[in-house]
Amino acid sequence: QVQLVESGGGLVQAGGSLRLSCAASGRIGSINAMGWYRQAPGKQRELVATITTGGITNYADSAKGRFTISRDNAKNTVYLQMNSLKPEDTAVYYCNAYGRPLGSIINRDYWGQGTQVTVSS
Repeated sequence: QVQLVESGGGLVQAGGSLRLSCAASGRIGSINAMGWYRQAPGKQRELVATITTGGITNYADSAKGRFTISRDNAKNTVYLQMNSLKPEDTAVYYCNAYGRPLGSIINRDYWGQGTQVTVSS
């Protein structure tokens, strides 16, 4: 199976920065797109940003110009640099990877356990 472990969340003041990391491990066959999603209390999970193995990125409008997604394919790790944070960015941030384990031909979504980001005003 494929496991995702996130790190880097925490409490920060408005205008501050945080960097989230997510490493995929386990019996990895291949990892295709990776990304970050978030879920605020009482709201549905929403896309923040995604990145393909080739480095093509996609951002939610709320993240454009403030967040930067990147990845290290050799390490199966994805990062999210978040700058100019706002209180409305407060949420649990989840890492996502689309891939398959060794021995499987079926790609599927994998999710991390989530990391809390809290932005105080």
